[in-house]
Amino acid sequence: MNERVFEPGGAKRLYWSDLWRFRELFYTLAWRDLAVRYKQTVIGVAWALIRPVLTMLVFTFLFGKLAKLPSDGAVPYSILVFVAMLPWQFFSTALSESSNSLIQNSNLISKVYFPRLIVPASSVITSFVDFAISFAILALLMAWFHYWPDWRVLTLPLFVALAFGASMGAGIWLCALNVEYRDFRYIVPFIVQFGLYISPVGFSSSIVPEKWRLLYSMNPMVGVIDGFRWALLRGEAELYWPGLIASIGITVFLGITGLWYFRKMERTFSDVI
Repeated sequence: MNERVFEPGGAKRLYWSDLWRFRELFYTLAWRDLAVRYKQTVIGVAWALIRPVLTMLVFTFLFGKLAKLPSDGAVPYSILVFVAMLPWQFFSTALSESSNSLIQNSNLISKVYFPRLIVPASSVITSFVDFAISFAILALLMAWFHYWPDWRVLTLPLFVALAFGASMGAGIWLCALNVEYRDFRYIVPFIVQFGLYISPVGFSSSIVPEKWRLLYSMNPMVGVIDGFRWALLRGEAELYWPGLIASIGITVFLGITGLWYFRKMERTFSDVI
């Protein structure tokens, strides 16, 4: 009789087939994380709408009214900010949730084998649900200002995929590092908070001097946010192609190296967690 032995460091071919075999666990973890996030809250999933709206109002007041930073073309400043909040909220939430996902599921990980990649991946998917819900507010904003996207909106799935890749790549890096070095539980909130202000969420990236644009685009979310604005704002927001290519390159690099490091450390997770 043939027996299948499951090991965290199994062959690559078997590992990827195991991901498919354990897909029901993936759905279960994603649904559980979504339910737990809003459990015993008064307004439930409405928090997914309130957070970006409040941030949009604050940034519109600070950057649009007080600092009087320019918008792109005839785009209302509120829409400019909210379009950027969509991918940023997805990225920041995915980063926070996935970095702690293995620690939060330590009992499950120490008792039974399954591809550990399922755990941070389910956290990213859960964050994607909030992202999808927030599109309802964007539709209302655009209706309020009578500002609708044009044909470029058809390219939006490409930038959504780029946001997903950046979130997954950075998430599995921090997830693996957090198991080995628990200091990262304090570092991640700082990264998220700092990243909000160095990413072009409350302002247009076009205000960055040309000689610094490429360097600024080493932040992978710059290309993502610029892409979202270009796709949803009729092209009035400039799409800086060298910066977009740089963001794609950084995202691919994060994904490949993050997966490599995660698989390398996966054997030790159950021992050190």
